[in-house]
Amino acid sequence: MSRLSNHRLHLTPEDRAADTWRYLPFDVPAGCSGFTVDLRVSDPTAVVDLGCTRPGGWCGWSGGARREFTVTDDVATPGYLPGVAAGEWSVVLGLHRIPSTGTDVEVTVSLDPSPVPAAPAGPPVPERPPRPDLPQVDGMCFLACDFHCHTVHSDGADTIDQVAALGVAAGLDVLAVTDHNTTSHHAHLPAAGDRYGIALLPGQEVTTWRGHANAFGDIGFVDFREPADSWIAETGSRGGLLSINHPLSGDCAWRQPVSGRPPLVETWHSSWFDRTWGAPLAFHQVFAPRAAPIGGADYHRAGSDALPGHPTTWVLADAGDVLGGLRAGRTAISAGPGAPVLVRVGDEFLALGADGLLLARADGRRVVVHGERVLLPAAPGMHWLEDGATGVQAICA
Repeated sequence: MSRLSNHRLHLTPEDRAADTWRYLPFDVPAGCSGFTVDLRVSDPTAVVDLGCTRPGGWCGWSGGARREFTVTDDVATPGYLPGVAAGEWSVVLGLHRIPSTGTDVEVTVSLDPSPVPAAPAGPPVPERPPRPDLPQVDGMCFLACDFHCHTVHSDGADTIDQVAALGVAAGLDVLAVTDHNTTSHHAHLPAAGDRYGIALLPGQEVTTWRGHANAFGDIGFVDFREPADSWIAETGSRGGLLSINHPLSGDCAWRQPVSGRPPLVETWHSSWFDRTWGAPLAFHQVFAPRAAPIGGADYHRAGSDALPGHPTTWVLADAGDVLGGLRAGRTAISAGPGAPVLVRVGDEFLALGADGLLLARADGRRVVVHGERVLLPAAPGMHWLEDGATGVQAICA
């Protein structure tokens, strides 16, 4: 094995306190066609994330999902961009969790690249379930969307084709693929979307230990190492949209200092198990009341997360322009594609499949819904459907 670089470190909590990121530079010589990086961490309780910079920019990120990656001229491990340029590169270590006794770390860069397995053949195209009977509004149509999903390009278990098939089986029109701190999946989305008949929206989950945000649109890499205000500004200036993700979810809760406010908030995340718990609505109404609410399953793998489409965000879009619909704030959220839904239709609300539920108004009043398809007077502000135990069943911006 031709070793290009080798680093041996003992990382301590003091190192993490000094800087979350540790850069280990290595020089790639002219004519090099590829390399492999191997990370070894002695303490299994430590979480040391793995990434890479290249001359002039960002190469990719594994986070804690992998301990090895390969980059060649033609292909790269999912999560990384192919193409080898001569010059200074760096292995990037994210010091996420370092035990009190510290941990030994060894990073080896080899000029004998390990092979990158080809992606397996995708599953057959599934049948779509029937669509809810939602009307057109001023020539615009409601799109069934899920704005949070992961693949093998970060810490997901499924390929892009596999999540596309799951999206179709759920009845989705749009599925955002939002792998962590990478855009390596973006180039593969259009072809997979064409194969399966679903719009795969390019996204990036901008991921830090103080909170996560989704950047939507084919806008290039958003640097998670920069302050969160820059994420909002950069995403907007490039024509994209930023959402604060699962702001109340465990150690991923939103703790980033930010002076601005994003245009979107992931108000309904699949971790909202008890929907009588009103904190997600409270966070949205206090933190960013003008932001459009959206939902995300945050799918990673079968059996451990909600499947795509749970929850489903309904976006009223003109000619399929989902980003335009989001930008205009025309959103509603249901527990799934076939669950009760509340949408705005002109000056009225349409409550579909909501017989016996209560419409909770922005002014605090409640109205009982009688019937499976009911029109009710609309008013400004966020409204929702709830059951008799106050469990939220649907949200309308």
